[in-house]
Amino acid sequence: MRYFFNGKIEKLDDIYSIHIPFNVWEVCKQRDVIQAEIILDNKIINCELLPEDKAGNYKIHLKSESLVHADITKTHKILLHISGSIIQMNQNSPYSFENPIRKIDSMEVIIQPEDGLCGQTCVAMLAGVTIAEVVSVMDCREWQATMGRVISALNYYGIDHSDIIIYTEGQEATLPKCCIMMEKMGRYCHYLVHYDGKFYDSNLGVISHYDMGKLLGYLEVKVD
Repeated sequence: MRYFFNGKIEKLDDIYSIHIPFNVWEVCKQRDVIQAEIILDNKIINCELLPEDKAGNYKIHLKSESLVHADITKTHKILLHISGSIIQMNQNSPYSFENPIRKIDSMEVIIQPEDGLCGQTCVAMLAGVTIAEVVSVMDCREWQATMGRVISALNYYGIDHSDIIIYTEGQEATLPKCCIMMEKMGRYCHYLVHYDGKFYDSNLGVISHYDMGKLLGYLEVKVD
């Protein structure tokens, strides 16, 4: 997977870094130093991700010679690719992107029976199955769903999606016809589905308007 966000280059002594706006552990389950690459101003740069704390927050660390072309006073569009991932592509699934569990041409809201199952409920709405089945496929219970696990479940059900997660961090954004949205809720993320101009929230039901200032980011789900 790749991750798209806006970031500013920070300089402390001779060290240059860019803050990553998501929890890296939740995405790739890697710790310590992580090898990665970014595209910055149309240039591919090899880099390392170093932890900021013990909670999974990281910064991109860059060498000064990699930034000769970059204006460090500006905010840049960053495309990050992390080497390695927990996201599974083949889980002995009967489905594939060519043979998905269903054609997504409508959406029915599902209300989660208890807090902490919003990620599983989003997958259930997209796949047209029960939350209980998705919990079994994802092998995680309340408050354990991460975007990495959600994407693994989409792969299992053959639900095609973009390979880039867009992080908007509260900025205005034009959403695709179908996507899984993430909003920050304390130390967790809340997930909901956008489909054809409406928002399907496992807590609130179907809503017509959404405050984009709450949006952390989204993953496009491909539909016709």
